[in-house]
Parts: sequence; structure tokens; C-alpha cells
Amino acid sequence: MNKSSPQYLKRIEDLFKAGGYTLRYERGHFQPGTCILRDKKVVVVNKFFTTEAKIGALSELASESEWDLQGLASAQRNLLIEICQTRLNL
Repeated sequence: MNKSSPQYLKRIEDLFKAGGYTLRYERGHFQPGTCILRDKKVVVVNKFFTTEAKIGALSELASESEWDLQGLASAQRNLLIEICQTRLNL
């Protein structure tokens, strides 16, 4: 699968949702990031980013975030491993 396609972005979004994160696309001048707000894990990304930039931001956040691997489906665990390995090779 093309790693800059909307389908790949959807897979990463689904990974965050399965991990218990709320994914928000907002406008503004800010760095994408994660936070815990009242026991809710929230990821915020600029909605005007290109698909490739959204994938890059979410991939970086995925590799830096804490995950409960038991709560993820095997395809999602494999995607997370793939993302982390790719980030390590950069």
C-alpha cells in the first residue's frame, strides 16, 4: 500500500481510535501532538496539512505514544510495529 495514500492515513487513524485516542483535526498554527485531558487521550493535527504531512505527524506521534498492545487487533499491532521500525530507520 502506498504510504502517502488516503487509505494508509485511514489505517493510522483507525490505529489511534483502537488505542483509545480521540483524533481531532483542527485549524491553526501549532505543532501536532498528543495530550491527556481529563483522562482522555487526545491527538490534534492541523486539518490543512496534506495527506502526506498528516501521515508523517501521526506516524511520529504513534512511535512516541504508549500503547496497550493487547487491545489492538493483529493488523493494527503490525501497522504500529511497521511505523516504529520506519521511524527508527530515519
